[in-house]
Amino acid sequence: MKKRGFGIGKWNGFGGKIEKGETMLECAKRHLLEEAGLVAEDLEEVGRLEFEFIEDPLIMKVHVFTSTRFQGEPRESEEMRPQWFPESKVPFDEMWADDRLWIPLLLQGSKFRGCFRFQDMDTISWYHLEKLPSTTSLT
Repeated sequence: MKKRGFGIGKWNGFGGKIEKGETMLECAKRHLLEEAGLVAEDLEEVGRLEFEFIEDPLIMKVHVFTSTRFQGEPRESEEMRPQWFPESKVPFDEMWADDRLWIPLLLQGSKFRGCFRFQDMDTISWYHLEKLPSTTSLT
């Protein structure tokens, strides 16, 4: 559960801004460690998403990574309260509206790319989402 900042009160993945000189992979590893106390041993980029909010001209570009092997135990941080959910119980009603569209692709092991335009913080006014061939390189 996101405890502060953008998306507060929603179940969300780990992540944030990239630092100067950092690769996307390094950024993903750093945020996972800072926000959940986990070290991923096999991070793989599987998705690219762009988000536009009608009230804000900034386009948010998101790189989605997955991992199946970790060191450490999830712990709460100032930013997040992590929690595991069975696939059948993912709390989509407490997440961003776009999550119910692309997370099933993630859970299937697919690669994907998408764009989402939000009318407000809860309403998608337009989107395009595509499943990519498994051989697609996103890095």
